[in-house]
Amino acid sequence: MTKELVTLRARPRTQTGKTAARKLRRNGVIPAVVYGHGDDSQSLAIETHELERLLSRIHAATTVIELDVEDGDSQQVLIREIQRHPFRSDILHVDFFHIRADEVIRVSIPLHLDGHAKGVEEGGILQQIRHEIEVECLPGEIPEDFRVDVSALDIGDSIHIADIDTGSITVLDDADLTVCSVVPPTVIEVEEEEAALPPEFEGLEGEELEAALAEAAEAAGEREGEGEGEKPEEE
Repeated sequence: MTKELVTLRARPRTQTGKTAARKLRRNGVIPAVVYGHGDDSQSLAIETHELERLLSRIHAATTVIELDVEDGDSQQVLIREIQRHPFRSDILHVDFFHIRADEVIRVSIPLHLDGHAKGVEEGGILQQIRHEIEVECLPGEIPEDFRVDVSALDIGDSIHIADIDTGSITVLDDADLTVCSVVPPTVIEVEEEEAALPPEFEGLEGEELEAALAEAAEAAGEREGEGEGEKPEEE
């Protein structure tokens, strides 16, 4: 479980709106906001390089951050949302949620599959249906992730939320929900289309059909022969 407490510096931000936010980003600063516990939200500004360096070494959704606000009190927060540019990786805005060490919170924990399923070696396909589960715990008990061992799965086997070892942490999702399963390979059967028979041959089978086809072929050959011969002289 994650026990590390990381620190991020911030300063109060008085100017708000799209124009002010664009100006901040041009100067290497990201607009942010912190809220929670019924308190008024506070607009903040964070150095872009400091935030990017922090995000490169933590799980953003599950790491408790000590937010050190300039000329103010520090507070423990979780990142609730990171808004990014639709075409680039640039961070546009960050939402922080104020938490308390003695207060239970809800958080989504990533699920990671470990091992190589036996059923895959037999041609099956491993499908992961759920990639995270919602839990309830104290901030200091937030896991970084849950590891799910799939090595024993045969074709047709599944792992459900109830099968995951979450210790003393309360899971809020339905215990019967499927996390992953090994399914048989998909086989697409292609039926060969039979050539359509002329109406006069419908209902004929076996030797009777073969004889009728041979007779029709012979008659067609005779008709072709009647059309052959010397071409008439052109006048």
